[in-house]
Amino acid sequence: MILRNTSTHPAPATAIELDRIDKRILKTLQQDASISNVALAAEVNLSPPACLRRVERLKREGLIHGIVAHLDPEKLNVGMVVLIGVVLDRSTPASFAAFEAAAQRVTGCMECHVVTGEFDYFMLVRTRDSQSFNRLHAEQLLYLPGVRQIRSFMGLKEVVSTHQIPL
Repeated sequence: MILRNTSTHPAPATAIELDRIDKRILKTLQQDASISNVALAAEVNLSPPACLRRVERLKREGLIHGIVAHLDPEKLNVGMVVLIGVVLDRSTPASFAAFEAAAQRVTGCMECHVVTGEFDYFMLVRTRDSQSFNRLHAEQLLYLPGVRQIRSFMGLKEVVSTHQIPL
């Protein structure tokens, strides 16, 4: 298997030094990115202009990539999580590139990771139910390029799900 950086965000050449205020800003924004700058400044004991300058610096340095809303999958009728292990038939740069391009177009694909071990990739897909996953499997997954084997694992209960990075 070939390991390479496939992230859309290049790895930084050096680690960025964060002081305790930077970390408090990041922790607070991870919990609620809709917080106003005035409220954030009060939370981290800075003046609003100083807080805004820090947030803008954290964005420029690439620590904050964007601000998003976390939606309720159940209410949007995509409550079933399926983890999919994929084994490719060849470990060549071309087969990896073809699979990765196609994986980005799979309906409901939330994540796709190159991994070590028995599988080449793990995908996380959200769908409505087992019938809709069965349709997705028959109409899209079976046609992914270069795939030798697909193993699907349907989630029964979400125990932990977070996007908050420990600081």
